[in-house]
Amino acid sequence: MEKLAIEGGPKAKTTPNVPMYPGGLEIGETEKREVMEVLDRKYLFRYYGPKEYPSKVTELEKRFSERLTSKYALAVNSCTSALISSLVAVGAGPGSEVIVPGYTFFASCAAVIAAKAVPVICEVDDTLTIDPTDIEKKINKNTKAVIAVHMRGASCDMDSITKICKKRGIKLIEDVAQACGGSYKGKKLGTFGDTGCFSFQYHKIITAGEGGMCLTDNKRLYDRLMAYHDTAACWRPDRFGMPRYEGEIFCGVNFRMSELTGAVMLAQFNRLDGLLSKMRKNKKRIKDRIKRLKNIIFRRFNDEKGDTAISLIFYLDHKEKVKPFVEALKAEGIDAGGIFDKSIPDWHIYAHWKHIMDKVTPTEEGCPYTCSYHKGKPVEYREDMCPKTLDYLSRSVHLDVPAQLTDEDCDMIAKGILKVAGRLLQ
Repeated sequence: MEKLAIEGGPKAKTTPNVPMYPGGLEIGETEKREVMEVLDRKYLFRYYGPKEYPSKVTELEKRFSERLTSKYALAVNSCTSALISSLVAVGAGPGSEVIVPGYTFFASCAAVIAAKAVPVICEVDDTLTIDPTDIEKKINKNTKAVIAVHMRGASCDMDSITKICKKRGIKLIEDVAQACGGSYKGKKLGTFGDTGCFSFQYHKIITAGEGGMCLTDNKRLYDRLMAYHDTAACWRPDRFGMPRYEGEIFCGVNFRMSELTGAVMLAQFNRLDGLLSKMRKNKKRIKDRIKRLKNIIFRRFNDEKGDTAISLIFYLDHKEKVKPFVEALKAEGIDAGGIFDKSIPDWHIYAHWKHIMDKVTPTEEGCPYTCSYHKGKPVEYREDMCPKTLDYLSRSVHLDVPAQLTDEDCDMIAKGILKVAGRLLQ
């Protein structure tokens, strides 16, 4: 058996690692042309642009809603803004509880606090997405919404989750930040819930550096999203007119997307299908070459066909094996990592959300945790409150799958995994 690189043997992978910026690495002349058109037209703000030109942001919304088969799309300045706007739109606020998974970027939880509601942290299962069984356990009379996060590019169990929410009269918000273009049983992610929220931050599949999108099929929710994201109400047919119905107008914030962001995203949106195709091909090539390994268990999928393939994740049988396995892979020239290590802070894992665990708030009143509208048992947090989540994450080995990998890169990655597993997992 070939000597491991960590022991002085030759590396399995001799090519440079590719950073995981799928759309970012593709930025080129198309994005430049779109941006220069905005600058040449001197049209930087969608509501007050020169009347002879169309808005790039409006065009992006139209194309996004058509591509993802949703009636309404609203462009905003980040996915966090999309989540906050969605929570406000569905009526989450003082006295409300919102269920979020214990494995998601902290922004999913922070948005709940920003909407003045209380987050309730839920287990994930072996798909690393929110566990429907634990959702049902966490529901009580205060539960207003569930945020289903399609984590690491793959769908939640949307059949079970939508059934639970409809049965219990709970709103469903999808966080599609890491899974743009993914699907579940042929239906696009972001179109199952009352709203769907997307991210265009630089680490995402397509990007403008920042930016986000809300989808909904509900006209009244769309109006509320519009109202909250634009406190100046520029979007209304008669900006200064009386409300067209009760509850149309209320105080909001400024989460609007700029025309420059919209211009970049129009170019990036054309790249989405190509990026997904490349990542899916690369992941399949690697996985096919290592699938006979007996001492690893691949992450389970609710619908593998709809996976965006941004990552390859598998479990080892004991968490103590992850660190030496990952270190050996890195020595082979493969950019791999474990997901959870208690000693290494990672804001994607609830146990590291120190400001949530300790209920830290910007003012001494302690809202929303001390809100008088919240009835019943106070929500409490502990670092060990989701043991299943920590177990799965602590046994996970994670590899990004950039679209820019070559076939040679994929084969060398597979070779390295086989080499390390052959020695360390006997």
